Amino acid sequence: MLGTDFRHGSPVWLDLGSPDTTGAVRFYGSVFGWTFTDLGPDAGGYGFFQVDGKTVAALGPLTEEGAVSAWMLHFQADDIQATVSDVRAGGGQIRMEPTDVMGEGWLAQATDPQGAEFAIWQPGKTAGLGKASDENSLVWAELHVPDPAAAITFYNGVFGWRSQEMETPGMTYRVLSLKDGDQQQTSFGGVAPMGDGAGGGVEKPRWVPYFNVADVDATVSAADGNGGSVLMPAADVPDVGRIAWVADPSGAVFALLKPNPMA
Repeated sequence: MLGTDFRHGSPVWLDLGSPDTTGAVRFYGSVFGWTFTDLGPDAGGYGFFQVDGKTVAALGPLTEEGAVSAWMLHFQADDIQATVSDVRAGGGQIRMEPTDVMGEGWLAQATDPQGAEFAIWQPGKTAGLGKASDENSLVWAELHVPDPAAAITFYNGVFGWRSQEMETPGMTYRVLSLKDGDQQQTSFGGVAPMGDGAGGGVEKPRWVPYFNVADVDATVSAADGNGGSVLMPAADVPDVGRIAWVADPSGAVFALLKPNPMA
């Protein structure tokens, strides 16, 4: 599972681009108990979702033309310029060139060859999230694409990620790990064939964040009761835990997970 000992390729940040930031603050506060800290006018409406004073996610208005509300996962780069070059070499696109974010770090926006969007972060004063894998924080990052094997080849070239196949009912799931260290201990996410997961309607290539919750069913009810929609009802997954997929009132998709106790 995720931690905050970030290295090259680690998920280090995630933020929500929303057309209704006020509504998003209200929704996620009701669902996860998050508080919101607005960084002020100089930040253009951007701010932090927090639990116990530690940042678990961020929120800002949509900035890209034609963008729809979505969660964006950020992965650490030791050298953002080199990583951007690796994205291009692997057939990906850079939507935003590396930019200095007020000394907090360097940010770039990218799209992989199959159309899944992600961001790249080289830490400055801000290393990343203050909490991960704790209750009501990011616990897993999942990629849904038409060709998982091709995706793994691409991301291996960019971040050096390793993968391990896991057979699940109806599909082969690929667990992702960082390039160094014990493969199981550094696992942080997975890749699933697009269309085999939840999402409602025709699924598009995307990264989906999973949040650790104490009670998946209660959290689904809270999301539904506050204007969200249930894309996949709560269900038990053997050797994993109980999961569900939901969308917030603006359509941003995320997942819930109560992991099985560690052996």
